[in-house]
Amino acid sequence: MKNIWKSALHITVGFGGLIVIWQLVASFGGFNPALFPSPWKALLGFGELVGNGSLLLGIKDSMIRFLIGYSAAVVLAVALGLLLGWFSHIWGFVNPVVQWLRPISPLAWMPFIVLWFGIGDLPAIIIILYAAFFPVLLTTVSGVAKVDPTYLKVARNFGIRQPQIFFKIIFPAVFPQVMNGLRLALGTAWVFLVAGEMVGAQSGLGYLIIDSRNNLRADHLMAVMIVIGVIGFLLDTGIRQLEKLVSKNWGHSLSGKGV
Repeated sequence: MKNIWKSALHITVGFGGLIVIWQLVASFGGFNPALFPSPWKALLGFGELVGNGSLLLGIKDSMIRFLIGYSAAVVLAVALGLLLGWFSHIWGFVNPVVQWLRPISPLAWMPFIVLWFGIGDLPAIIIILYAAFFPVLLTTVSGVAKVDPTYLKVARNFGIRQPQIFFKIIFPAVFPQVMNGLRLALGTAWVFLVAGEMVGAQSGLGYLIIDSRNNLRADHLMAVMIVIGVIGFLLDTGIRQLEKLVSKNWGHSLSGKGV
């Protein structure tokens, strides 16, 4: 309970200070209110977006795309990571290709994705999958490579064979590293979801940003940006809580404090 109150205090003071600074800059910074709205104007814009239903629809569409793309990336990356980490000789050939593809921004593929798949939900989902795939893959492969060989010897002595070794020994052992990848991938995927929707979608939070810009509604723009940040914060909090829960059930001790 003490930690909950402490976290609530940190959040309240942190965001309270940010709102005060925002208000001071809006009041005394010399900016045109139409270009840099105050917190109150952004709140009114938020109310308009909720009232006309566009914000809730945008959140729904973005979350559906995000969950599909992120889930697909996690399943694919963890499965391949376990296999490639186990068969390290194959990973030696695959790793250079991964290291070449990984630095390329998902948005750089957008012209090809739109040409191949058209516009709508699919391009944004593919962007999310691409953005989330590599962090999870690399942390999973690295985790498998660091599994203590003693675990495998003990498992074989007890007659445990594949595929049980993957599910009963290797995956629980690499779970902390996998969760680090999942958390990193979640933030990256959420950022590129919005960016992808700004280019190739006709709905969603990214589309609302472009629509607000085109209509010169900075209050709507700021409101949508705040919503994007809040959802990202909640997603990160949720995955950290999941990590704690599963780690506790599997007997892992979490090193360090959540940030």
